[in-house]
Amino acid sequence: MTALLELRKLSRAFGPLWAVRDVSFAVQPGELLGLIGPNGAGKSTLYNVIAGVLPPTAGEAVFEGRTISRWRPYHVARAGIARTFQIPKPYRHLTVIENVALSAMLHDQSVAAARKTAEAVLGDVGLADYAGAQVSILTAGLLKRLEVARALALKPRLVLFDEIMAGLTPAEVKVMTDMVAGLPARGITVIWVEHVLYAIMKTAKRILVLHRGELIADGAPEKIAKDPAVIKAYLGEEMSLA
Repeated sequence: MTALLELRKLSRAFGPLWAVRDVSFAVQPGELLGLIGPNGAGKSTLYNVIAGVLPPTAGEAVFEGRTISRWRPYHVARAGIARTFQIPKPYRHLTVIENVALSAMLHDQSVAAARKTAEAVLGDVGLADYAGAQVSILTAGLLKRLEVARALALKPRLVLFDEIMAGLTPAEVKVMTDMVAGLPARGITVIWVEHVLYAIMKTAKRILVLHRGELIADGAPEKIAKDPAVIKAYLGEEMSLA
């Protein structure tokens, strides 16, 4: 099977500091891939390079057979890659549905079509009751859901989630986890950066671990939880997945 996304020795330096160095992996269509590591490991920088926010210093990112490493973010999004941000950045002067419909306009040809897409996506993430609400009234958890909705409204083939569980209650984590777990069945491939480990380790079938900009592990959650290098760099102790 041809990879949907392939990173080939992708690297990004800031002066003498390598934030990401020689990272290579492939993501297959329909995969739900977890990406974990300590703060400062290079996860967000990696996302920024894939999404076109930053050019790579070396290496390349290939999406559906095309090198996208130096594309602008708009072109990357139109090609089928969406992403969220750790800190939600909605348009606060717009309503919830207007925020989502604005994303849908990337592909939808009319305001009516974009609004229809937005309504469906808001239902998927549990925000249907807030469609007409002002963004300013949303809690942290609801803002996270809105961030996810805006990404999904782009109709991506690949979505890059960045800490979408941060600040959520256990009940909200369960809702969000179930939603993420269902995306591959809808034709949406997922790469998911997360520090809420019990959620990602029980949901992703494969986990990558970054440390100091380098990929130090790649495997099933059961393997990652016992990997000595991962325990030393991030987990602190062997993690039980029971």
